[in-house]
Amino acid sequence: MEPTPEQSPHHAYPDHWEADVVLRDGGTARIRPITTDDAERLVSFYEQVSDESKYYRFFAPYPRLSDRDVHRFTHHDYVDRVGLAVTIGGEFIGTVRYDRINDQGRPASAPADEAEVAFLVQDAHQGRGVASALLEHIAAVARERGIRRFAAEVLPANNKMIKVFRDGGYSQRRSFEDGSVHLTLDLEPTEKSLAVQRGREQRAEARSVQRLLAPGSVAVIGTGRTPGGVGRTVLRNLLAAGYTGRTYAVNRAFDEGLATLDGVPAHRSLGEIDEQVDLAVIAVPAHRVPEAVADCGEHGVQGLVVLSAGYAERGAEGRELQRELVRQARSYGMRIIGPNAFGIINTAETVRLNASLAPESPARGRIGLFTQSGAIGIALLSGLHRRGAGLSSFISAGNRADVSGNDFLQYSFEDPDTDVALLYLESLGNPRKFTRLARRTAAVKPVVVVKGARHSGTNPPGHAVPVSRIPDATVSALMRQAGVIRVDTVTEMVDAGLLLAGQPLPAGPRVAILGNSESLGLLTYDACLAEGLRPRPPIDLTTAASPQDFRDALADALADGTCDAVIVTAIPWVGENGEAETGDGQVLAAALHKAVAGGSAKPVAVVHVEIGGLAEALAAASSTAAPRPRTAAPRTAAPDASTAGGPSTAAATSTDRAATTDRTGTTTPASATPAAAAPAPENASGTGQPTAPGRPAAPTDPPAPGTATSETPAPETPPRPGRIPAYPAAERAVRALAEAVKYAQWRRQAAVPGKIPEFLDDTIDEPGAAALIEAQLATAPDPRGRPLTHDEARELLGRYGIDVRPTLPAPDPEAAVAAAARLGYPVALKTTAPHLRHRADLGGVRLDVADEEALRRGYGDLTDLLGKPAELLPVVQAMAPRGVDTVVRASIDAAAGAVLSFGLAGAPSELLGDTAHRLVPATDRDAAELIRSIRAAPVLFGWRGSAPVDTAALEELLLRLSRLVDDHPEVVSVALEPVVVAPQGLTVLGASVRLAPPPARSDLGPRRLPNY
Repeated sequence: MEPTPEQSPHHAYPDHWEADVVLRDGGTARIRPITTDDAERLVSFYEQVSDESKYYRFFAPYPRLSDRDVHRFTHHDYVDRVGLAVTIGGEFIGTVRYDRINDQGRPASAPADEAEVAFLVQDAHQGRGVASALLEHIAAVARERGIRRFAAEVLPANNKMIKVFRDGGYSQRRSFEDGSVHLTLDLEPTEKSLAVQRGREQRAEARSVQRLLAPGSVAVIGTGRTPGGVGRTVLRNLLAAGYTGRTYAVNRAFDEGLATLDGVPAHRSLGEIDEQVDLAVIAVPAHRVPEAVADCGEHGVQGLVVLSAGYAERGAEGRELQRELVRQARSYGMRIIGPNAFGIINTAETVRLNASLAPESPARGRIGLFTQSGAIGIALLSGLHRRGAGLSSFISAGNRADVSGNDFLQYSFEDPDTDVALLYLESLGNPRKFTRLARRTAAVKPVVVVKGARHSGTNPPGHAVPVSRIPDATVSALMRQAGVIRVDTVTEMVDAGLLLAGQPLPAGPRVAILGNSESLGLLTYDACLAEGLRPRPPIDLTTAASPQDFRDALADALADGTCDAVIVTAIPWVGENGEAETGDGQVLAAALHKAVAGGSAKPVAVVHVEIGGLAEALAAASSTAAPRPRTAAPRTAAPDASTAGGPSTAAATSTDRAATTDRTGTTTPASATPAAAAPAPENASGTGQPTAPGRPAAPTDPPAPGTATSETPAPETPPRPGRIPAYPAAERAVRALAEAVKYAQWRRQAAVPGKIPEFLDDTIDEPGAAALIEAQLATAPDPRGRPLTHDEARELLGRYGIDVRPTLPAPDPEAAVAAAARLGYPVALKTTAPHLRHRADLGGVRLDVADEEALRRGYGDLTDLLGKPAELLPVVQAMAPRGVDTVVRASIDAAAGAVLSFGLAGAPSELLGDTAHRLVPATDRDAAELIRSIRAAPVLFGWRGSAPVDTAALEELLLRLSRLVDDHPEVVSVALEPVVVAPQGLTVLGASVRLAPPPARSDLGPRRLPNY
């Protein structure tokens, strides 16, 4: 007989099970445990479920719930019997329940590890992914309570529920018994279940942003009755951009007789609007925002842009108001951009949305832009506009209490109108998730990031997110590992974005330089060397060079197989009277584009010094480009180039007509109109044809239409001629090109992922290490864990094939002599006091001690110089072969995860910060790159005639340490110092290990939106 709740032990309400989730259609819902106060909600929910769904749930007609049913389904012990509900607006739309059972299927308690599970979803909400989200969360709850398997009975006709179980990715068994399908699911997460979960997360979050950026109707709440003010400005900008949807002005202070405002319907509340409103822009004082949000939620608004200030940027009280704003909006299924936001823009021809304070909507383009600062957003919009870069979308998130940079990456990954994603971030709410999303997005399109507040150690006002203690250099290294192009300033972001959006990726670092100024060419040459590029000697066309000379020289460089990119430098022509000639810029721009149109797919950038008309001609593309068709799914192949020009790119032709001019910042011939866009060749091999901006120039054919690979699951941009970006200084053009070179190299390597060598499995004792860790933590009185002794650390590391050279204590000279006799001469005598550890410069180390006499003498010198043995804690250690002293570390950050670090011991890493980092688990490629990415790496490879050291052994050590901290998250920090790497083999001379209960892994749990 099933125990009653009164007979079961009472457990407190598990509020950590509460979660906001994004459903398949982009709306939000709340998942929480069912309580005894939910009786009325449960009855109301059940009344709205169809008879068919009730039959599928109970295997018989069941028109209503009895009082006993209601009591049973609302009373849980949160251990053996658990119920979860999905709510919107406080009402149930779906439920799930499990009951722990024994081997005979009878109610049971622990240690029974199986439970029977059943779902019920309101018919109006079926197909939104409610049951899938519930399965993820109830499975996580069950694992927490010691349940390892779910059993479910499903009628054969209930295909939707069978599909939920089948598509979950869990290992399962299925049988047909007594007219029903019997399913058993193993709840241990698998690679497949995690991939399914993340795939659903990506589609749902991308859809939630897409709903905000492409609404069918917009209401501006707080529109002023007189010109001016925030609300009225947004309404004016909506109308000026030509928004294609329906627009409404809403203000409760409107006169009852007011029918229109600025030509759009005016209403005092959303309830007066007869049609669905998809997006509400809220521009009212903060104290009136809750009323406006409630009005939106009750009338089915899908998303909010909150421009109102007065939230977390004002301190603790405002932070609580911000949290309540998010809770209120999500309770109605709405997502928020803001508060304190600048607004959003979508330039798609089918939308033309400017729901922002930007007075002028940017031209259509291929760049997506996300900022966490309104001021920076204004600067970026202005800078991109001046440089001729059109945008596909723009989000200025303000305090980013809900929609974040992670959501924008999810959207950008799928958006066919975005080729490059630019992000200005001041905080990373979930660095682990950010790097995962950035890596996937960067595999198909460039991601450029500027990180503000890098050195403050705190978050900017208004950003109520966890503060990560990771040094900025580490954050930068981890971004690079994920393929992110990390730059320092918004100017560098614009420079890189222009090149990546308008030009193909370079195949290598070889750069051709040509121009009509020897000095400017030399400056460019020096800048290339400083950025690690391989420039060819500049080609000086002399100041007498004509545009035709530029065209010929550029065509030759593009055809030359010994260079991968071209930088054109240009200064004004000087006439016979000694004055600079004007008006030749358009002619030069046309000549350069003609050369590009007939050349191979290599990036081209222009460095110019005040040439009249050139900057304008280099800005002529975005307003003349043909829009590409919007598709609902990611592109997996190259469509016809006749639709590939995009809003920011015009096709380059080889006519003799001069270039036209607008304010967009790139070179385009006058004939490059949508009608003149050249169709793609039937054999799209890329030979002699420009490749897509931001895409590598590959010698092989692109995949056939409709194909996709596991490495590149998202759309590739079709081949199309690129725009030529112009820069006022050589350093800026070269820096942008260098970033493109590094990114292209990352793309090529990411196409073939690294591996973890199989030989590690034969020399690793994972169960033995787990037993040691469990035993050591069991003896730790401090819940924060404990450091291991030298011998304990040696034993644990030895389980993973990491041999630490033993040290023997030497509290007095006699003990030192005995230790040396045991280890064998020559030995090292060194102190281990914390203030002297690894400080050979202070005289705390004696090396190559050859015999007893030398040892006694050295011991006396050490104590005379530095203090008593009890203070110095001397030890004796056998000498290691000579080599390069390095340091290898691994640590776990609660936000970013486990990080592996490497550097040379001493001043290079400690004083100069010359340390490289990679996320764990590291692959063979990561390990190889790690030791080669420090500035002092040449020391390892035979610098100045020294013998190269055994880098293969060093890479193996890095892989073993990575495997240790990945297998055992209780190992929260490891430092191997020094690691002496010799020409043959290496020696670990010192090791420190700290164990602690592992931090929670939010990225491995069920999907949930963050609550800050």
